[in-house]
Amino acid sequence: MAKRREIQFSIDEEGNVSLQVKGAEGGECEALTRDIEEALGVVSSRERTSEFYIQGETEETIEIDSE
Repeated sequence: MAKRREIQFSIDEEGNVSLQVKGAEGGECEALTRDIEEALGVVSSRERTSEFYIQGETEETIEIDSE
């Protein structure tokens, strides 16, 4: 059975986009969002949770400037 992965998008009042990945293991979250990040613009920050560094489910939040 395929593992469920989820990408949540948030857009603030200034048009900045934040992405949060759930259900991905290790660096898989970066691979899942690579094309989205490139299409949206410059990544201004990247926050990795402790799960990023171990095998298992991970969660990551990415903020992208709207400029």
